[in-house]
Amino acid sequence: MAAAVAALGLATGAQAAASCGKNGAGFDAWKQQFAAEAQAEGVGQRGLSALAGATYATRTIAADRAIHKAFSGSVEAFMKRRGGAAIISKGRALKKSNAAMFDRIEQTYGVPPGVLLAIWGMETGFGASMGNQNTVSAIVTLAYDCRRPDYFTPHAIAALKLVDRGALSASSVGAMHGEIGHTQFLPGNVLKYGVGSGNLRDRNTALASTANFLKGHGWQAGASYEANMGAIAGWNSASVYQQAIARIAEAIDGN
Repeated sequence: MAAAVAALGLATGAQAAASCGKNGAGFDAWKQQFAAEAQAEGVGQRGLSALAGATYATRTIAADRAIHKAFSGSVEAFMKRRGGAAIISKGRALKKSNAAMFDRIEQTYGVPPGVLLAIWGMETGFGASMGNQNTVSAIVTLAYDCRRPDYFTPHAIAALKLVDRGALSASSVGAMHGEIGHTQFLPGNVLKYGVGSGNLRDRNTALASTANFLKGHGWQAGASYEANMGAIAGWNSASVYQQAIARIAEAIDGN
């Protein structure tokens, strides 16, 4: 691992931002530049070793290029594609069987169970599908890619810091855009909003962290979902997603 880090040619002092790329051809050269940026941001040896081993994630790029299709059409069509009725049905059952946990979360963060169950069901089918893409490679690839480097670079730095802390490893897997755990947190949001152990592959931790995220984005306890759409928008900027989450949450909470 030490040799791999050395091969990145780490430099000291202020570094110019690494140049983005539109394909995998320049990825290894970019990693050499980005390693210096990461080190300057406080990433340690374990994180830098994970960066050294990261590979260009072609599946992540393909998913990113198709992302707008995933959020197209009407709310009704989106909910049908994503299994909205099944999420409501199972969400109601999980709300009842885990009432004590959801009560604790609501008392702590002011966030009701419906929206947490809606997000959990929408993102991973209640933990059934948390992804199989290498997390470090995915998020580092997106930081390198020219489409949205400014957005993903802080998350790439955060992922490497999570490796330093032992919350992630170089072999950890998750969703295509580097999201982690039951409700699919991006790495920077894990650092900022993760609670307890910070292990978002643990259900209770993930749901409490999601409530903390929503509270941090302005969730108003006791207010309507319409009044809290801004907090939901913090989770996902797609209007069709926000509306679907609100509808599903209202149906779960109304049971």
